[in-house]
Formats: sequence, C-alpha cells, structure tokens
Amino acid sequence: MRAIPRLIDAIRGALIGVAEIIPGVSGGTVALIVGVYETLIDGAGNVVRGVVHLAVDPVRGRGTAEARRYFSLVPWGVMLPVGVGMLLAVLIAARLLAPLVEDHPVESRAFFSGLILVSILVPARMVGGRWGLREWVPAILAAVAAFVLTAIPPASNDDPALWMVTAAAAVAICALVLPGVSGSFILLTLGLYEPTLHAVNDRDLPYIAAFAIGAILGLGAFVQVLRWLLHHRRRLTLAIMTGLMAGSLRALWPWQSEDGALQSPSEAGPAAGLFVLGALVVLGLLMVETVLVRRRLATGTETLPAHADDDHRPTRS
Repeated sequence: MRAIPRLIDAIRGALIGVAEIIPGVSGGTVALIVGVYETLIDGAGNVVRGVVHLAVDPVRGRGTAEARRYFSLVPWGVMLPVGVGMLLAVLIAARLLAPLVEDHPVESRAFFSGLILVSILVPARMVGGRWGLREWVPAILAAVAAFVLTAIPPASNDDPALWMVTAAAAVAICALVLPGVSGSFILLTLGLYEPTLHAVNDRDLPYIAAFAIGAILGLGAFVQVLRWLLHHRRRLTLAIMTGLMAGSLRALWPWQSEDGALQSPSEAGPAAGLFVLGALVVLGLLMVETVLVRRRLATGTETLPAHADDDHRPTRS
C-alpha cells in the first residue's frame, strides 16, 4: 500500500508541473488545491538550510552534523515523488499543452479562469475565522498589484543572454511557491516564455543550466521568507495570497489582444462552458483531497489548518 501514496504524490506533482507551463496559472495555487503546499514549503526550506550548512560548516571545522539534521527533517517520501511528477509533466506539457494554448487561447483562458476563480476559496478558507480590516486591506492591495502586473504587455526576446535567463528564472521560480502568481506569465512578460519552451523541447543544455542556476538562487532566497511568514504571519500571508489569486484573473480574461488588452466577449458559448468545466475540475480536486486526507493515504499532505490569529500554535497532524 506504500506505493499508493507515492503515486498520488507524483500525480500531484504532475498537476503542479503542468500549471507551471501555462501562463496565468500558478503552480503554487495548484499545490494549495492538491494539499501539498506547506509540506513543499517546509521541505524546501530545510533543504536550503541543509545545503547552506553543508557548504559552510566544513570550512569552519564544524562538520556536517547540522546539515544532516536539516536533511533529516525533509519529508523525502513526499518531496521526491512530487518532484519527479513535476519534472515529467513539464517535459510533456512543454511539448503538448503549450501549442494547444497557443492555438486556442480564448478557450484555454476560459477554462483556466474557471479553475482559478474557484481555487480562490482555498487560501481564503485557510485564513480561518471572520475577515477583518487586517485581512481585507492587504488582500485588496495584493489583488490590485496582481491586476496591474498582469496588464503589462509581454515583451519579445528571441535570443536572450544567459545572464538574463538566470535573472528571469530567479524571479519566475518564486511563483512556484507563491499562489496567484504564474511563473510562466512572468517569463511571458519578460519575453522569455517561448525561448524557454524551445530550450526544454530542444534540450538546450546551456540555457537549461542557466535557468536552473537562477531557479535555485531565487528559490533559496525566497522560500525562507515565505516559510517564516506562513509560520509567524499566517492569516496576513494567506489573505495576501487570496488577493494575488483574485487579481491574477485579469490575465485569464478569455478575450484579449496580442498585447494583452482586454476585449469584449464574442462567441461566448464555448468559453462559458469551458469556464464551468474548469470550476468543476477544481471542485472535484477539492473533494478528492478531502477524501484522501480523511483516509490518510498521503501522510503529511494535509492542507494548512486555519488559525484564529497569527500566534504560534501547533498544526494538526
């Protein structure tokens, strides 16, 4: 039976990987939906700390005990299947889904907007209790910021320098751990979306290596900040996540010009149907996640518990 939770985690990772390929869809959002968000954040944080101690402590004559302690805290049984699922999904989606999105942009955005709209319920519900000004004000500001960000017309850069790839990856990877923000959309805004897809499909190793270095640097710096916020300012952080997800819906308005300007609806029937389908997909995922948590088939992958305030309180096991 141990293979069943690992397979479930690999499927979760695949869903996150597919989301990271699609502009406007946040891998962090999908991680929230499928219930592995905090597990990945805590695991990544311990990996980063372990790597830092492994690089620094031997030079200072302190050995590797502290690094091994942090590595022992990583839930490898969840992290590894999720990571494998993500990697395979990215490789497959880059070849299959990206052309589909390019050929049917209206239908694709309609489907994804339904998915994201319903998924806003996930961090909003995790805030716990009634919302007050301390939650509404930052959520609204975050929504406005996300709306403005997604209104920026995409740039064009067919042959980027590798240092630009590294810098862009460091920024875009943060979206992997920040629900509501799409890493692919950030790459699209910077003009590096299509070059990155082509690099993956063509196995352009120098480009991929530059991207990987930037991703590691960005993730290492950002995940520690986010991890601290989730432990010390949970309600505020989740409220901001809710706002980011709401504001990012602007990027998924089905009818847009090539430079991202919003247009009035035309032939709305198919788009409306796909919007409803996307919403139903998320509702289905939430129902499946509830059943899995109740049966405890995937140990340690419960969603974030709701807290009444931002104080330190133990999480539910």
